[in-house]
Amino acid sequence: MNQVTCTEIADVVVIGGGPAGATVAADLARDGYSVVLLDRGGRIKPCGGAIPPRLIADFEIPDSLLVARVNSARMVSPAMRKVDMPIDGGYVGMVDRETFDEFLRQRAMEAGAERRTGTFERIGRDPEGTAVVHYRPAGAGRKQPNRMLRARLVVGADGARSAVARQCVPGADRMPYVAAYHEIIRSPKPERGEGDDFDARRCDVIYQGKLSPDFYAWVFPHGDTTSVGVGSAQKGFSLRGAVDELRRDNRLDDVETVRREGAPIPLRPLRRWDNGRDVLVVGDAAGVVAPASGEGIYYAMYSGRLAAEAANQFLVSGDASALGLARRRFMKAHGRVFWVLGIMQKFWYSSDRRRERFVSICRDPDVQKLTWDAYMNKRLVRAQPMAHVRIFFKDLAHLLGLVPAPRS
Repeated sequence: MNQVTCTEIADVVVIGGGPAGATVAADLARDGYSVVLLDRGGRIKPCGGAIPPRLIADFEIPDSLLVARVNSARMVSPAMRKVDMPIDGGYVGMVDRETFDEFLRQRAMEAGAERRTGTFERIGRDPEGTAVVHYRPAGAGRKQPNRMLRARLVVGADGARSAVARQCVPGADRMPYVAAYHEIIRSPKPERGEGDDFDARRCDVIYQGKLSPDFYAWVFPHGDTTSVGVGSAQKGFSLRGAVDELRRDNRLDDVETVRREGAPIPLRPLRRWDNGRDVLVVGDAAGVVAPASGEGIYYAMYSGRLAAEAANQFLVSGDASALGLARRRFMKAHGRVFWVLGIMQKFWYSSDRRRERFVSICRDPDVQKLTWDAYMNKRLVRAQPMAHVRIFFKDLAHLLGLVPAPRS
């Protein structure tokens, strides 16, 4: 890389102002470091917007950000079988990413981070070997020179196709991903004949090959609006066409569309999150989205917190090996969950016959209780060993075909 001269310097430059980047910036600013948060601005990620109680508590999310409180999920099979999974005595918070992400960025600024709006271009080096972030400020033309900012540490939180990761972290250019697309619509009014059995306190998850050959479709309420979307890793599959069909199937085709958004969702964590020197990636850039469910907000923010802890050790000691602590601690806490969900996605989402069986399994009370316990608390539940044993044998029976397939 070309050496450059730059006088402006910060301890940390965070590239990307989503939940992961804003969390890193806020935590490090509170620790007393000079932090610049560089965000493109105006970008809203397609997302169902569900956040579990664990996130709300750990990251002190105010009730005012919750646009809805969901108390059940409904699984819909290829044969249109519907299985309700109520949450016993709890709820899942729903947020609008446009408002939620901006709140997190503002909180980082209140903690002391400096916010800049612009587009990351590349990382260079000055004569002493210090990282220099090149970026184009918002509104600047391409013929205008880039701005430069020296940094003791660069944190890449710039999404699944992270330019920071692809430039600096080995293997990042080979990350597999699901393409996600959703449309934010006005929440339907059943009294007007809008919505097929729509419930503002229930998330619908639709497992049908016609809507997604390898993932799922969804209808998630957000208070005044609703997210209607699909995801797939299959090249050439029409996500917009699938959403059109999903809206027709659910009598949502005549409801007003507020906006449309699309983005990649990574399928597994990168094997490395750092360059062994002074660059660390987090959130979608590190691949921390749960397989099978596509859940990413909690994992993004948790990875951001771990990254801030690792960055603090690095900045104090100068030992670049400290940067590896973020991934090791994340995988120790959630690696087993990601492994289980990855296997589940590969097997159960591979055909409509298996999707039908999967939805049938979701009727089981043991499955429902342990699923919600794990989701709400973000850990594999070990307190009920006999329930795990029962689920193991039930799953095995389905895998071996010993349980008859549900009939239409």
